[in-house]
Amino acid sequence: MPMPSRVSDLAAFDLLLSVARLGSVGAAARAHGVSQPAASSRISNLEQLLGVPLLERSPRGSRLTEEGGLVADWARTAIDAAVALDAGITSLRKTLESRLSVAASLTVAEYLVPHWLAAFHASAATTSVALTTGNSDDVATAVLAGTADLGFIEGPDVPDGLRSRTVARDTLTVIVSPRHPWARRRSGITTEELAAAPLVSREHGSGTRRYLERALRRTTDSVLAAPILELSSTTAIKAAVAEGVGPAVLSSLAVTGELADGRLVSVPVLGLDLTRVLRLVFPKARPLTGAAKVMASIAARGGTRP
Repeated sequence: MPMPSRVSDLAAFDLLLSVARLGSVGAAARAHGVSQPAASSRISNLEQLLGVPLLERSPRGSRLTEEGGLVADWARTAIDAAVALDAGITSLRKTLESRLSVAASLTVAEYLVPHWLAAFHASAATTSVALTTGNSDDVATAVLAGTADLGFIEGPDVPDGLRSRTVARDTLTVIVSPRHPWARRRSGITTEELAAAPLVSREHGSGTRRYLERALRRTTDSVLAAPILELSSTTAIKAAVAEGVGPAVLSSLAVTGELADGRLVSVPVLGLDLTRVLRLVFPKARPLTGAAKVMASIAARGGTRP
């Protein structure tokens, strides 16, 4: 139910209590940081609103009338409740700001978030961070449901209800075992060859898989072949490729070490742009504040630096 109009101005009742405690409107005005005319006007307006005299004014100061004393006694309970409410909200905000829940897709979580968290800890050492991982669809679901304060995705689409910011750029890389026939194709392969090859792939909902499908549709009429193997772990995909199960397409961030030591070989794809953006997402109805805002700023500055 709406608050009755006669008692909606709690600040005026609080001023009345200060007059009773300090003995004058002037002293009460100073305690509340307002001018004496402003305080007198507020008390007068409250008297008109309530329809009863609240103060007896004299050259020596002001004191409450009998009616004013009754009103002050009743108001004190409401003022105390308002103070308790404010204290509770302050405590709740401190509790919320002492922890941060982050959801991130696998590539971002494994190769970028650890660096960002190190910088975050230097800025907000008292804030604990809980990180959950999944594919881009999982991350979006968690942020929309409120179980994560913000998320990082790899997919080309931003779901309804979320806002996004680009925090980094990444390039997808076709990788094969050194024993695979493509490993000797120095000039690269065609988009049609890539589309026709059964890949060791991430599951449906993966941002990497969705981006590859979108990139191929923009370049060729070919449909991506069904995967030879679906795995939800980047590490498992690299192991399967190294064992010769088949080619895969992964973030360049994920294969730097294996390419450097020769366990995997990268294969160029002619005429196919596999550059993509990595995005921060958060709810449209809930702007970034506090620890979440700090984390977002660090991610935007950190880019893809390992």
